[in-house]
Amino acid sequence: MKKHKAARFLMISTVLFVQLIFLLMIIKEQYESNNFATILSIIAVTLVLISGYKYLDLHHEEYVYENISVVVWVPIGAVICYLLNTSTDLGSVLSVGITGAVASLLPSIDKKSDYFNKLPAAIYCGAFIGMSSVKIAPSIGFVIAAGILAGLFFMLAKNLFVGIGGKFGSIAFGSMVIISLINWLL
Repeated sequence: MKKHKAARFLMISTVLFVQLIFLLMIIKEQYESNNFATILSIIAVTLVLISGYKYLDLHHEEYVYENISVVVWVPIGAVICYLLNTSTDLGSVLSVGITGAVASLLPSIDKKSDYFNKLPAAIYCGAFIGMSSVKIAPSIGFVIAAGILAGLFFMLAKNLFVGIGGKFGSIAFGSMVIISLINWLL
């Protein structure tokens, strides 16, 4: 029971940390231009986020984690989308669309298989990482590292933020921010 609570705390803390870093970067960028309205709106957004975490029921009470055999498809989806994005002239939106569309066909291989029904979500989550520009994700190794971290978040967040839109994009964004931060520090 303690390890489940620790995993839940880790996920929620990570989301709050990434949002805080993102807001601080916006403040840093906008503070140089001394834009008072931007600072007030960031404070308002921060208060809404804090109240949302405190008062909304975003989680199931049970502790369920995604199976590792499904999670391995998150970095695979990231690599496929990244290769489509960087090796062709399709662009990031079409690359993620093609990756997601092909992934959505996987359950038709065996319609009764619970495993094949879970794959599109994992691949699509990874595809959000793969749609990053080369300036943000400079190498395939960077994308693989972000995909692995996103896979870990995907596994731990199965019963967190239920019913909230943008979960996969948030997982991808959080993993990209953390890997970028590690890359910057090293």
